[in-house]
Amino acid sequence: MNEGNIHLTSAEIGSLWTGYMQDSMSKCVLSFMLKHIEDQDIKPAIQYAYDLSSNHLEQLLTIFEKDNYAVPNGFTEQDVNINAPWLFTDTFCLTYVNHMAKVGMIAYSGFVSMSEREDIRNYFTQALNKTAKIYNQTSEIALSKGINARHPYIEVPKETDYVDSKKYLSGLNPFSDNRPLNAVEISHLYMNILTNTVGIKLCLGFAQTSPSKDVQDFMLRGKEISQKHVKIFVDTLLKDDIDAPQVPDVAISDSTTKTFSDKLLMYHMSLISSSGIGNYATAAAASQRSDLMINYERLSLEVSRLAKSGADIMIKHEWLEQPPGLKDRKKLAKNKQKD
Repeated sequence: MNEGNIHLTSAEIGSLWTGYMQDSMSKCVLSFMLKHIEDQDIKPAIQYAYDLSSNHLEQLLTIFEKDNYAVPNGFTEQDVNINAPWLFTDTFCLTYVNHMAKVGMIAYSGFVSMSEREDIRNYFTQALNKTAKIYNQTSEIALSKGINARHPYIEVPKETDYVDSKKYLSGLNPFSDNRPLNAVEISHLYMNILTNTVGIKLCLGFAQTSPSKDVQDFMLRGKEISQKHVKIFVDTLLKDDIDAPQVPDVAISDSTTKTFSDKLLMYHMSLISSSGIGNYATAAAASQRSDLMINYERLSLEVSRLAKSGADIMIKHEWLEQPPGLKDRKKLAKNKQKD
């Protein structure tokens, strides 16, 4: 059957829209990074990520045209001040792209699984593979420079074992010692420390370069929440004598010049918040100590409230682009009655 005659499903429409929004945002951020980055080892990875976002947008526009799909507004060169002063260190740029590649891999794997039309599946599969290449490339560069954030070491298992008591799942009794963390729990605690550390720096950079008090206040609130979450995760590791992870230098400059549009800043934080909520949900499901599960659920609610306040700000300033959806049939019927 000719794919041109197969209508896009709601899942494909939503996935394509999300992909366009994210790639148009990434292209703006990466174009600014490329303008200022100096490290010749890191620059090729940032260039590859920029070229990939540009290529994705071209492919998406072709799909939109073929299916008479209204092109989202997304973000353009108007949303970035390419001549603003340097804001991020080269190391931060590398860490940022590595982190966003993780976000992209999770998103694209979901898009592939929700798509039915062959051309759409092929597009998202290629996007997933090339995003994985970015992740591997940035990881290798960080490793070669000794600036990679490595997960804590524990002993390699010499034998297998089974849980022999329900106490293995406990963790809420203040009068008894919790069992030591297992490898799965340690990995999620560490990953969430790293992602929140990136979030802290983004919030600071966005707060100091935005002229809007609403955006500044929101970003500073996001920074405080991320700092609080990092402390909780670090303290959990320290209770088992696991050193807090050494994260790479992800500093930002003291520039206060407007660098990105407030619309882009708020959308970016919406994306980061959604990713964080997903990470916490995955960590809660993978953890087998009840105190960890409850912590993730509690902290996830805190991030959800932050995301809701961010959406309110975007609606207030008309920055929130609406995803494709169903027509309001009740509203259509009422309008017809008026006619």
